[in-house]
Amino acid sequence: MQREKLDLTEKDGYDALKGHVYERALTARQRYGPDFDEQAIRGMLRDAEVVRFPTELVFDDAGLMPGEFAWPRPKGERPTDGYQLVVHPYFAGRWEVLALLVAYQVPAINYLDVATHEEAELFGATLLGMDVEAYYERICRLADSIPGAPAHDPMLASRFEEAMAGATGSATETSGGCGKPGCGGGSCS
Repeated sequence: MQREKLDLTEKDGYDALKGHVYERALTARQRYGPDFDEQAIRGMLRDAEVVRFPTELVFDDAGLMPGEFAWPRPKGERPTDGYQLVVHPYFAGRWEVLALLVAYQVPAINYLDVATHEEAELFGATLLGMDVEAYYERICRLADSIPGAPAHDPMLASRFEEAMAGATGSATETSGGCGKPGCGGGSCS
């Protein structure tokens, strides 16, 4: 007996991705939340059911664009080699806001070049039990609070959007800023 062939659309695939992002965020919230301290954040990054590839948290500004708060730096040639989630040193020790910043980067690690700012916002908002727009606004305020953050420049595409346009199958150039089109490398309007 032959199975009926499914006629799936791009929207079906996107809906499945959103569902998976949402489920991973709920899993992380149940295991590590709702209050995310250093132990919870580092535990979440080590949990292979939440973060697909091995990831360690590093406070450094190497490789960050002005105003960018974080990015997943590959440790090798393949995603399975793992990532260093590089977070601007301005946020070192500020565990009360680090969960927001770290959460935004998880989809870029989990879904590589398939992830967009929408998945990043969905994951972060779900993880932290927030409305998506409220989460986005909070991320923008944090990115804009970095000393020396550039003023909003609508002509400057974020690193996240550049990576989506010229994806090579790895998260080597995903954004730290808010990730929305027109967001200038971390500064938001």
